[in-house]
Amino acid sequence: MAANKTVALVNAWASYETKFPDGDIADFCRYYLAHQEVKEVKGALVGGVIPNVTDGLLLKIMGRISKLNMQYAAKALSGTGLTQIEEFGILVNIRQSINPRKTDVIYTNLFELSSGSDTLKRLQKRGLIREYVDDNDRRSKRLELTPKGHATLGQCHERIVKNARMLLHDLEDDDKKLCIQILRNVEVKFSRLWPEHKSKQFSEVYSSIIPSAKKSPD
Repeated sequence: MAANKTVALVNAWASYETKFPDGDIADFCRYYLAHQEVKEVKGALVGGVIPNVTDGLLLKIMGRISKLNMQYAAKALSGTGLTQIEEFGILVNIRQSINPRKTDVIYTNLFELSSGSDTLKRLQKRGLIREYVDDNDRRSKRLELTPKGHATLGQCHERIVKNARMLLHDLEDDDKKLCIQILRNVEVKFSRLWPEHKSKQFSEVYSSIIPSAKKSPD
């Protein structure tokens, strides 16, 4: 019996390692335990129509959580000089990247050029960021935080952290890490591909990701 259990565990590890080659033993343990437990679902699952496709249901849950995060974050940011979590993300990006190019900030934060430029203009008008010409490439603009921007970012950081803790309060830390482990490759992959995909037709994008597709999806 013990040998059978060992074989089952080794097989589970081999299957996990195939799916997540960068995962370590702690990641595997979280993954394994999560797949053994069936947790009770409390309340109605998502609003409106529930997709009957697993991919669609997962994305709808993720999308609704994202929208709720935006709405609660807007409340948390009230009175700080920022109005939405995307503005907070931009300020963090500018600080961490150290005087990044304007276009890099826009595309890194998944904005279109026009909407991203408008958002940056609003932040500049509020005195939170400064735009200047790149000395090495006069065609490019670079961004930096103003002293007011640094102060505002510091004030907002604590509120955004509290908002995140509030929304995920009922999840165990290991469950959060498991979600990150499972979903991070999706974010990394499509964040890298989006600049290339944005100008293509969906059918072309789809066939490049799923080569076995014989025709464009409806």
